[in-house]
Amino acid sequence: MDSTELHNKKRKRKHGSSKAEKSDAVIPSDDVAAEPVKAKKDKKDKAHKKSKTVQEIGDEEDEPALKPAKAHKKAKRVHASEDEEETFEDEALDDEEDITMENGQEVAEDEAQDSNGGEELDESIPGAGALTLPTAGTLLTKFSDLNLSANTMKAIADMKFETMTEIQQRGIPPLLAGKDVLGAAKTGSGKTLAFLIPAIEMLSALKFKARNGTGVIVVSPTRELALQIFGVARELMTYGSQTYGILMGGANRRAEAEKLGKGINLIIATPGRLLDHLQNTQGFVFKNLKALVIDEADRILEIGFEDEMRQIVKILPKDERQSMLFSATQTTKVEDLARISLRPGPLYINVDHQKEHSTVEGLEQGYVVCDSDKRFLLLFSFLKRNLKKKIIVFFSSCNCVKYHAELLNYIDLPVLELHGKQKQDKRSRTFFEFCNAKSGVLVCTDVAARGLDIPDVDWILQ
Repeated sequence: MDSTELHNKKRKRKHGSSKAEKSDAVIPSDDVAAEPVKAKKDKKDKAHKKSKTVQEIGDEEDEPALKPAKAHKKAKRVHASEDEEETFEDEALDDEEDITMENGQEVAEDEAQDSNGGEELDESIPGAGALTLPTAGTLLTKFSDLNLSANTMKAIADMKFETMTEIQQRGIPPLLAGKDVLGAAKTGSGKTLAFLIPAIEMLSALKFKARNGTGVIVVSPTRELALQIFGVARELMTYGSQTYGILMGGANRRAEAEKLGKGINLIIATPGRLLDHLQNTQGFVFKNLKALVIDEADRILEIGFEDEMRQIVKILPKDERQSMLFSATQTTKVEDLARISLRPGPLYINVDHQKEHSTVEGLEQGYVVCDSDKRFLLLFSFLKRNLKKKIIVFFSSCNCVKYHAELLNYIDLPVLELHGKQKQDKRSRTFFEFCNAKSGVLVCTDVAARGLDIPDVDWILQ
C-alpha cells in the first residue's frame, strides 16, 4: 500500500508540474504575439493621425496653420470655434479656391483650413540663401543678374526693362538680402522698382497666401502717387499668386475693409486711411508684416502726416520687419522718422551726393518778372500760344485752382483741374486723362507736385 500511494503521489506531482509548465509556457507566448500586433496598431494609429484633415478641428488641436519651406520654429497651435471655421469657409469660397504649385504639380488648397484671423508665418525674410550680395566695388547692371524668380523676370521683360538705374543697382541687392535701407534719391530715379521688386520677391519666397494677411505695406504721400505705385505693382505681380490692393482717402472705405478681411498681401496706402484701417478694421490681419516701405518720406512729413506716421510705425509689428525709407531730401524730421522706423545700423544709399540739385538732368529752368496785375494776362497768352503742348500749371491753393480753371474754361481755353477738394473718382479720372493726352493743360495744387510720372510734359508753370 505504501508503495502504491507513493507511486500515485509521484504521478500527481509529475502531472501537476507539467500543467504548471504548460501554463507558464503559454503566457510568454501570448505576450510575444501581442507585441507585434500592438506595434502594428500603433503604426496604424499614427498613420491615421497624420492623415487627419483640418476639418476635425472641433475634436482635437490643429496642425500648424502654415508649413514653411524651412521650418526652424514650432508653429503655434490655434484653437478655432465652429463659428470661425464657418467664417473662413465663406472667405475660401470668395477666393475661389486658391491653386498653388508644389513640386511642379497643381494642388488645391484646403478651403476649410483654420485662419483665426490669419496664419502665423515662422519664416524670416530670406537671407543669404535667397541672394548673395555682390563683392565690394562691383555693381550688377541688369535685372537678369539678380537671380529673381521666373514670374518677376517675366513681368520685368513685359515692361521692357533690362538695365537698372543707379538706385536700383545699389538698393535691390541689399534689400533682397533683408537689410534696412535709407535711400536718398531724386524723383524719377527709379525708386519704385527698387523697393517693389524685393518686396514682391520676399512675398513669393515665403509663399504668402491671402489668408496670411498683409506682408508688405507701402506708404505714399498722395493718392495719385499711390495709384501710380499700385499700377507698377500690378504689372510686376501679373504672373504671381499673391494679392495686392490700395487704401486711400476718398475711396469706398467699406469695400476696402471687405478686401482686407479676405487678405491683401501687398498694400499701397496713404497715411490717413492706413491708420484708420489699422485702428478700426477688425478683419485687417497685419501680424505677419515683413516689410514696411515709406516713399517720399520728406513729402509725407511736409504735408502734415508726422503724427500719423509715428502712430503707424508704433502699431505695426517690429519683430523681423524690414523697413525701407526713401526721400529726395534729408531733413531733421526725416532722420527722426528713420530712427523710429528702421532697425539699428541701416544701409544708407545716396545716389545724388555728387549733384547740387535734386531735379532731373536736362531740365531747363527760368523765370519771368512781371507786375502782379498782369500775371493772369501773361499766363493766358502763354497758354494760348502753346495749345499743342502739354503743360502743368501749379497754384498755391485749391481755391486758386478752382477759380483759374473756371475762368480759363469760360474764355475758351480748355483746361483740366486737380486739387484736394475733389472727390477721388474725379481726381483719378483727371489724372489718367492728362497722363494719356498728347497735349493739354492741367491746373493743380502741389498734390501733384511730387513723384508722379506724367509722360511728355513740355512746360511746368508755377
